[in-house]
Order: sequence, then structure tokens, then C-alpha cells
Amino acid sequence: MNNQQLFENIKKKGSFLCVGLDTDIRKIPPFLLDTSDPIFAFNKEIIDATAEYTVAYKPNLAFYESEGLEGWRSLEKTVQYLREKHPDIFLIADAKRGDIGNTSSMYARAFFDKMDFDAVTVAPYMGEDSVKPFLVYEGKRIILLALTSNKGAFDFQFGTDTITGEKLFEKVLRISQQWGTAENMMYVIGATKAEELEGIRKIIPEHFLLVPGVGAQGGSLQEVARYGLNEQCGLLVNSSRAIIYASNGTDFSEKARESAKETRDEMFELLKSSGLLS
Repeated sequence: MNNQQLFENIKKKGSFLCVGLDTDIRKIPPFLLDTSDPIFAFNKEIIDATAEYTVAYKPNLAFYESEGLEGWRSLEKTVQYLREKHPDIFLIADAKRGDIGNTSSMYARAFFDKMDFDAVTVAPYMGEDSVKPFLVYEGKRIILLALTSNKGAFDFQFGTDTITGEKLFEKVLRISQQWGTAENMMYVIGATKAEELEGIRKIIPEHFLLVPGVGAQGGSLQEVARYGLNEQCGLLVNSSRAIIYASNGTDFSEKARESAKETRDEMFELLKSSGLLS
């Protein structure tokens, strides 16, 4: 899915919402625990309830890996279900991988060949040779961690070069553009750092950004849109807990749908006011 195709789906749905499938078996409605695959049963209901308002889903791999082989099976079934029932969805593996070249090539094979994700989150700390193996897959993308939404982002990401004054996350943005293009690279920019988006857009005006931190983490959707939108929208804003755990009862999917619709409606108005919807 290229940028134009992603933008067309955003316009069609009036939404740039990404729903994070951070499915914790300890938090899903208890009655689902009696099913043969509680994680997949939960995901399926969430997907069916929210797909109308969503352009992307982002399973966080930690929640599946923590359940061992059963968790991987649930993830595989989730991916297959999305591909069969909702082929227009952009599918992100939130895996935060990145290692020496031959290891990264195996990670890329796992997520692109075996699991059929559209994109995978990648940590840039080890440099170009740890990232390039993901970029050889035509039609697939990496989403490079640049500026994250957690408190620990200040430990390293805002470190400033004493000579140039450039922050570390800005250096990541600048140098990494030499590795790929706006069609095969995206960046993670946390919604809780929305005040940085204006400067970030000067460095990477054309790239899509994956923006976590809206909802439970307190990021402002209006601020993200104000500084982050570009001519093709250029944003996928993720919400996880605020949507998938909107209720822990038998009405969990209905409440998830309501939460997703509320977010979509806000996004629709932001897209319209920005002139991106006719």
C-alpha cells in the first residue's frame, strides 16, 4: 500500500485512526476466557466493531509473545482474519526490532514473508545496516522510532549536540532519510511531544507519521493534527486502551465501536477543516 492508496482510504473513511491491538488476556472480558482462543475472540470482536472507522491496526507483539506459542497462533489468526475480511486495512507489527544485518533480515522475513504485515516498527540505534534488510521488500515499510511518547524519551532522544545544537531525534530523522524514501519509511512520533511536530515536519515534510499517545496517555489529537498534517494527511494516530478497553463487560465491542466512532468523528472534522476532504 503506497502513500496515495493510504491517503485514499483515509479520505474514504474520513479517518486516520490506527487501533492498537494491545490485547492483554488479563484485561479482556472474563466470559471470553471460556472460548478456545480468548485473544483472537477478543480481537475479532474489536475489529468487526471498529473497522468502519479505522484505516490501520497495530498489534503490539509483546502481548502475544508473552503467551508463548498460543499467543503467536492468536496473532497469526488475527492477521489472517484482517487480510480476508478487511483487505483495505494497513497492518502494522509493533515489534520494535533492529539488530545486526543478518538478524534483521530474519526479522523482516518473519513479518513480511510469513506474517504478511504491511509495516514493522524498527529501532534505529544500531544504524543503517540494521535497518536496510527491512527495506528490500517491495511494497512494505519500516516505521522508525524517532521521538517516543514515554517519559524515558528525555533520557536520550533530546540529547543535544554541543556543536550543532541538533537533538538526537532530529539527527535520526535527518540521517535515516538517506536509507529509504517517503514510500517505504515512516516514523514514530509520540503525541505527548506534539509541540515538536512543527520542527519535525520541516525535516520530513512528506513522510507518514505513526503517532501513539492519544487517549490513555493524554496526547492531544488537535495539536497533533495542527502541526503534523501534510498534503496527504501524513498521519496515523494510534489509540489502544481507550478503545479496546472501553468496557470490560459483554458490551465491550459496542463500547469500543462508540469510542472509535467518536475519535473518527473528531478526525473527520480536522481533515475537513484542513481542506483534505471535499
